[in-house]
Amino acid sequence: MKFSDGFWLNQRGYEVDYAVQAYEVTTTDHSITLLVTPQTIYNRAMTLGGVTLEITYSSTQENVIRVSIQHFKGVLHNEPKFELHADQGYTPKITNEQDYAELISGDTVLRISKGQSWDVSYTYKGKRLTGGAWRSTSYIQENQFRTENRRQAKCDDTFWSDPADPRSTYIREQLTLSVGECIYGFGEKFTTFVKNGQTVDIWNADGGTCSEQSYKSIPFYISSRGYGVFVNSPDRISYEVASDTVSKVSITKPGEFLEYFLIGGENLQQVLSNYTTLTGKPALPPANTFGLWLSTSFTTTYDEETVTSFIDGMAQRDIPLQMFHFDCFWMKEYEWTSFRWDTTQFPDPPAMLKRLKDRGLGICVWINPYIAQRSCLFDEGVEKGYFIKNPDGSVFQTDMWQPGMAIVDFTNPAACDWFAAGIRSLCEMGVTAIKTDFGERIPTNVVYYDGSAPIPMHNYYTYLYNKTVFNVLKDYYGENKACLFARSATAGGQQFPVHWGGDCSAEYSSMAETIRGGLSLCASGFGFFSHDIGGFEATASPDVYKRWCAFGLMSTHSRLHGSTSYRVPWLFDEESVDVLRFFTKLKGRLMPYLYAQAVKTAAVGVPMMRAMVIDYAEDPACLYLDRQYMLGDNLLCAPVLNEEGAAEFYLPEGVWTDIITGEEIQGGRYVRRTCSYLEMPVLARPNSIITYGAFQSDFEYDYLTDATVTIYQLSDGASAQTSVYDKEANKLMDLTAERAGSTITVTYTKTTQTFKIAVAGTDKCVTADGSGSVTITL
Repeated sequence: MKFSDGFWLNQRGYEVDYAVQAYEVTTTDHSITLLVTPQTIYNRAMTLGGVTLEITYSSTQENVIRVSIQHFKGVLHNEPKFELHADQGYTPKITNEQDYAELISGDTVLRISKGQSWDVSYTYKGKRLTGGAWRSTSYIQENQFRTENRRQAKCDDTFWSDPADPRSTYIREQLTLSVGECIYGFGEKFTTFVKNGQTVDIWNADGGTCSEQSYKSIPFYISSRGYGVFVNSPDRISYEVASDTVSKVSITKPGEFLEYFLIGGENLQQVLSNYTTLTGKPALPPANTFGLWLSTSFTTTYDEETVTSFIDGMAQRDIPLQMFHFDCFWMKEYEWTSFRWDTTQFPDPPAMLKRLKDRGLGICVWINPYIAQRSCLFDEGVEKGYFIKNPDGSVFQTDMWQPGMAIVDFTNPAACDWFAAGIRSLCEMGVTAIKTDFGERIPTNVVYYDGSAPIPMHNYYTYLYNKTVFNVLKDYYGENKACLFARSATAGGQQFPVHWGGDCSAEYSSMAETIRGGLSLCASGFGFFSHDIGGFEATASPDVYKRWCAFGLMSTHSRLHGSTSYRVPWLFDEESVDVLRFFTKLKGRLMPYLYAQAVKTAAVGVPMMRAMVIDYAEDPACLYLDRQYMLGDNLLCAPVLNEEGAAEFYLPEGVWTDIITGEEIQGGRYVRRTCSYLEMPVLARPNSIITYGAFQSDFEYDYLTDATVTIYQLSDGASAQTSVYDKEANKLMDLTAERAGSTITVTYTKTTQTFKIAVAGTDKCVTADGSGSVTITL
């Protein structure tokens, strides 16, 4: 929210009290607490009345500093809370000197100046990250003018006409920006990738990929200077990113309390790792989910014969298919969600699912948390109190989406168990993954079972929804075997992968939107990302479809999906068949590399698909790149986004190798290259190793036997490492290559399995003999 009116004034209708003096400083072994006044106190008379803030600084994790700002303490504490993984036994180092107080958490240091001027700074190994000084921390109240003239606010979302937020007080923090500093994240944002100059509201909405609205709003951002800031609230947090005061990020939360975490790290990867230690690491999706998914598409007409024809068509054309997804109409119209198959189209669902599974396919079905009035579940949900209610005690209902639908109240444990039973029945029938659609359109003038405040619950709802479904899959299939295809999310939702990018259009501009949204989401702690190959709305031209197939298969998860028309490639043209086959098989061959990267993402929390700045923040050109990305540590991907077939991308220093064409390209510059449909720049990083498997058709295979471990551009004196896992995420081998002059020495875990070691750009290729070491002379 914007409160300033230029440099000197504030917007009419608001009274702002700024932190001016740390009047009293109290320390314990774990925290520093300040009594903060909005003026310098010279005598006791000045302590009568007026605003004060109590600010507590603490740390429950190395390199993570918690800041809690409180005005009135007597307010209701009924806001839902993120499930954080804090270490209550961690103790920072705290000092309280005459001129300053200091909290040291790992290499991240908070220093608070004492005296008559407000000054707070955060550093990492002596490097300033950010801080607050004059006119930064503040308490804001609407005055009488604002109260009497409050304009009718627009609807909180585009689904229900909810009343405007009745709260009239705010806590605001303003953190300084350095010259040239760039801000990223806030969840899945389709606007410009660098968020400087933007206003960002953390409010989930079903707005497609072409607006400022977001399906996945996350109150977390990272900075190119190597830190992150996470606001610990699912409320409607507003950020002015160098747009209210252009040298600061303004963070505004309604109410009487604001808590945030300042997260330091050696680099942005470590910052993200620290953040996901706090909010939860992404789960590891099953290996088969990295293969190609095919959907029936939205609102199309289909039955088992249609489904079988698609699957047969893919097999006849030698396109490996791993997952089949049934969209909305697997259930009868007007009855969503019911967990019951439409038996007029699918007379014997268990037998059909068995036939599909016998062909090696995983099966996903679509659901949402809305229960139509005609659903077989509706009356039971009303009777047992499983739905969100209106303030008068009646069930909240609407005719939007499904006539008379109600919304499951996941704050009610019994309702969670009831909904989970429906998911379990699908698992018992043979379903292996669930598409959890919607979860953004949640009203705010309602009452929850546990008394949660409805406005913060708007964003938090999706966490409870996806967690409920994910836990059933994990309980039924086991650890590392659960997979969602989720659209909505909030902080912590990364623990329930995979997430896809929502409703995009079948055009190049929407491909670019999708990349920006995915990179912003993954800069917010999410490890895996997917999207609708070919675009959701309308039907793509063959040109767009083929380029999107390349991009889609070079994403962590790959699904053909759309609206009103099928997305099988032969309906576009025969060349589309060739393109889809080529990139599906390329991804299959890359599975030893990709799955090892996925294991790392689950363990460390660094996103598998990520913006260039996360790996190359020290390269100024990488700060703004939003049309290319790293896929794991060692592959750079640059989708073609125009009808000319031109790939335009930037390469950091070093010699990069295109794994498709074999071309070697000197980095430290921008490159423009025209690509055929069977090409997309996928470049191996210098001093890296990529393992290619002996892929046939199933993405779950032996990733080491007959694999080829390829060494790329290893410099004299340099080394590179890799690991290979099996399909159950058990480590099979560690391998290290070291170069000295013209000799590369490769050491690896002894194994009886046979694989090859090759040096890219040469004819050198040797077979590993099981001894644990080979030498290659260039």
